[in-house]
Amino acid sequence: MLALLETFFQNFGYAAVFFVLVVCGFGVPIPEDITLVAGGIISGLGYANVHLMFAVGMLGVLVGDGIMFLLGRFYGERILQFRLVRKLMPPKRYAQVQKKFDQYGNYVLFVARFLPGLRSPIFMTAGMSGKVSFWRWLLMDGLAALVSVPLWVYLGYAGADENEREWLLMQVHRFQNILFVLLGLAVAGGVWFWWRKRSRLLARKQALLEKRRLRRQQRRDKAAASAESK
Repeated sequence: MLALLETFFQNFGYAAVFFVLVVCGFGVPIPEDITLVAGGIISGLGYANVHLMFAVGMLGVLVGDGIMFLLGRFYGERILQFRLVRKLMPPKRYAQVQKKFDQYGNYVLFVARFLPGLRSPIFMTAGMSGKVSFWRWLLMDGLAALVSVPLWVYLGYAGADENEREWLLMQVHRFQNILFVLLGLAVAGGVWFWWRKRSRLLARKQALLEKRRLRRQQRRDKAAASAESK
């Protein structure tokens, strides 16, 4: 895949990189990280400017993701009637995405960038929900892209030489593992904070209910004492 993308990008340049990244946003099974690495490689080989490639990479991933978000916003749940969308997001996956979105809210939008199989369904569901503005989505996805895009582009640039390919692939796998570990820690931290917040809310609810029970009991006791005195 890397060699194929590298050849394609050498022939067609920035436009090819942008096109493939937009297609990745539609859930097509082309690894986004390998696409960005390939863009970095052709920059290192002199076919492109690496800093401009970084800008093209950012634009490509945000446009691809943004289309999915806006499709969900424009069509709502009607979009689930389209055959291609049903393949991308069958009912079971849609229910899973809705559950995660309801549990973790906007944080899911940041994490989604690192979840290739769930990124497109999550962004589409965010648009369908109507709970997230376009600018809030852009902020969260943009911040996540500022982590992933420069990492892969400049890594490809550093390992562009043919003699460095083994090192490059090793680094790609290493960084993928690091990102998954960091993602796991972030998810675990999010679950912990959510559990703490939920526990506090439940404790406050229980305390409020107990106060109300005591007040009702006090009123009943006063009423009983008043009746006995009469």
